[in-house]
Amino acid sequence: MTKRIVLGSLACLILLSGCGSLQPTSDIVSEPYVLDTGLLSRSICFENPSGAPGEGGKTASKLGVGRKGSPAITLKAGQQTQLCDIVGPGTIRHIWMTTANSPANLRSLVIRAWWDGQEHPSIECPIGDFMGFAHGKVTPYFSAVHSLGRNAGMNIWLPMPFAKRAKMTLTNEGEKDVPLFYQIDYTVGEKHPKDVGRLHVLFKRENPTTEKQDFVLLPTRTGKGRYIGALIGIRNMHPGQWWGEGEIKIYMDGDTDFPTICGTGSEDYVGLSYGMQQTPYLYNGCSLNEKDFVSMYRWHLPDPIWWREECRITIQQIAWKDGLAETVDDWSTATFWYESIPSSPLPDMPNVAARTADIWQN
Repeated sequence: MTKRIVLGSLACLILLSGCGSLQPTSDIVSEPYVLDTGLLSRSICFENPSGAPGEGGKTASKLGVGRKGSPAITLKAGQQTQLCDIVGPGTIRHIWMTTANSPANLRSLVIRAWWDGQEHPSIECPIGDFMGFAHGKVTPYFSAVHSLGRNAGMNIWLPMPFAKRAKMTLTNEGEKDVPLFYQIDYTVGEKHPKDVGRLHVLFKRENPTTEKQDFVLLPTRTGKGRYIGALIGIRNMHPGQWWGEGEIKIYMDGDTDFPTICGTGSEDYVGLSYGMQQTPYLYNGCSLNEKDFVSMYRWHLPDPIWWREECRITIQQIAWKDGLAETVDDWSTATFWYESIPSSPLPDMPNVAARTADIWQN
């Protein structure tokens, strides 16, 4: 039976059902009236850190037991806190978080996730970039993957399936103690295929890039996978010069010198044209275009990019200066994709000093 696809910010859940995160008999978004799915709803926050049934809101405040006794913690400089450790099978379906709204903090807090007992994390990313904005600069917007409030109310909606265990931590690599509120909403009881894709997220930054060496969004990954897209930050180091003539290159399944998928320009890749405009849309757009800082994104949800054997993705740094010219600028990316496990380790992430240098100043 053909299912109707609901248009809106949750449509990505339907389009990602090929990752195996939903039961075969129903779709939780397009068929909200189906009640017997076999899934159980759970949620984790500081009021119920285990997510166990009947264990929420037991801490007391001055108003009494269960009266908002443990909504948040102070995450001290250098401290790591466990966000969840869930026994599966299950699917994380939404994460909300808020903290101190400062660029340095939002690049200093690092989220990490381990799926199904794998020793190395599959997600390692500063929390701001993971939640959909570069440079630590909060600008309210929404897309099919993220929604962001003006006071750093951060949300991510991509489903994160796991078979046996999902573990997440948040580490404060900054110099200041900060408040932390969060909630992880998930379901348990799914019947995932053995090779279900697990969400992977990689953060990279080159400040500056190297002339004539294309920035790598996705280093070579082997085995089956699906590229979901990227949050891309650019700091134009040559004010007044247009930076965005570089093309995206997606090398897959045996490509060597030349890619199967090739774009036409940097702003073209995120669905815009003739320069950059601050125009956020569901699957593409730009949420920040001020003072030579750009935060833009592209989500390949209705236009999937799958690979069968291997994939590598790069983007060029080419400017327009009386014609095409090679250039260097400050580029960062949070790249999102699904692949099964075991998967290879992520490359080393830049340290906190490298992540926070030259970012947006409030």
